[in-house]
Amino acid sequence: MTIVRQLLNDAHRHPIRVSTDDLVYTALELMAKHNIGSVLVFEGERFAGIFTERDYARKLILFGRSSKEMKVREIMTSQMVYVAPNRTVEECMALVTEKRVRHLPVLDDDGTLMGLISIGDLVKSVISEKQFEIDQLIHYIKS
Repeated sequence: MTIVRQLLNDAHRHPIRVSTDDLVYTALELMAKHNIGSVLVFEGERFAGIFTERDYARKLILFGRSSKEMKVREIMTSQMVYVAPNRTVEECMALVTEKRVRHLPVLDDDGTLMGLISIGDLVKSVISEKQFEIDQLIHYIKS
């Protein structure tokens, strides 16, 4: 059974960040440049939330404002769903399904950000585990 800590590679441990004071346009540029759907938001060194494509689509456009005039803090998600590094992939899959989110910040016991995992990371892990089980069963049947 895979746990979140095992999914955290370099890319996950150093997610793209923006400041609460950055313009939404700046966050969108970073997301496009890195081909990602979210950025973590910090106020100074404190983790403050997440800004996602969904935030942009559902909030900014509905306000009828421009991404070049609105700050990230105005539309980011600050009430976060997060996980500890010892949670299982299966628990995380249940959580993203229940809460209808696509990204989970990983926080240690002190509340320090360890990284970010996505629903895609979770799906890849489940597929890999299932493929391993299938390969083992095929090997057992053939021997």
